[in-house]
Amino acid sequence: MLPGWGNHCHFGANGRGKTTLLHTLLGFLLPLAGTVQREGGMGFVPQLFTPPFSYSVLDMVLMGRAGRIALFSLPTAHDIAAAHRALEMLGIATLADYNFSKLSGGQRQLVLIARALASECQTLILDEPTAALDLHNQAQVVQLLTQLAREQGLCIVLTTHDPSHALAIAQRALLLMADKQYLYGHRDTVVTEENLTRLYGIPVRQVTLEMPLQQPYQALIPLFTLTEPR
Repeated sequence: MLPGWGNHCHFGANGRGKTTLLHTLLGFLLPLAGTVQREGGMGFVPQLFTPPFSYSVLDMVLMGRAGRIALFSLPTAHDIAAAHRALEMLGIATLADYNFSKLSGGQRQLVLIARALASECQTLILDEPTAALDLHNQAQVVQLLTQLAREQGLCIVLTTHDPSHALAIAQRALLLMADKQYLYGHRDTVVTEENLTRLYGIPVRQVTLEMPLQQPYQALIPLFTLTEPR
């Protein structure tokens, strides 16, 4: 996965292999066929993470610096500063001394994103990074990922169930369909009403909202059919 390849968004129903694909890209799993090419550092944000011990938030973020700290050495002032910068980018600098295990699910997810950013990676891989976040923090994370791609040249690879995130972040998209089929290509040709309706088995419609003094906002909305109780 090369940083110059642009940002990618992966979709698929539960159990279709989205996480397995990310683990293969990261080298946690061997590919069943072919090879995976990597260049530069890679940061990873998992769906869930439960540490074996009680760590402070700052210590959790410092773990992202592990690859840059020599064996049996302590974090340097530069490492600590990088961890604090990552916390500030996520708007959670005030949580630095908190116990990670005592945080809400959404706060933990923000800390894990900060940990990945602290590694100063070139490719950032995220497995459903907004699944546990409220709408405000979802918007914050989507905005941050967009800025990291545009301003720092990071390659962003993420899985999500929210098509609007792909429209905001990705240039290319992968849909893991049923029966081991897939669709891959430019976001605008892959993330469509028809393809998402096939993928999830419910109607999906694209809407465009006119925004004052801004570009029109596009969103893909699932249409849930609710049966009235008898």
